[in-house]
Amino acid sequence: MSVVVLALGLVFCVEGLVLALAPSRIEDLLSFLTRLPPETRRLLGLTAVAVGAALVAGARALGTL
Repeated sequence: MSVVVLALGLVFCVEGLVLALAPSRIEDLLSFLTRLPPETRRLLGLTAVAVGAALVAGARALGTL
């Protein structure tokens, strides 16, 4: 459970930094994403989940979590 809380905290920190430092780029990114077909957005989401899970597994294997 602590890993989930840690992961959520890191996500909030990164998202908060992006919103604080580059709010206009978020609008550009959202505009870009709306032009993509749903299948491509789904593939991007699944890829992000896989990369995130691999990073968490790698951190656990290294003993940092």
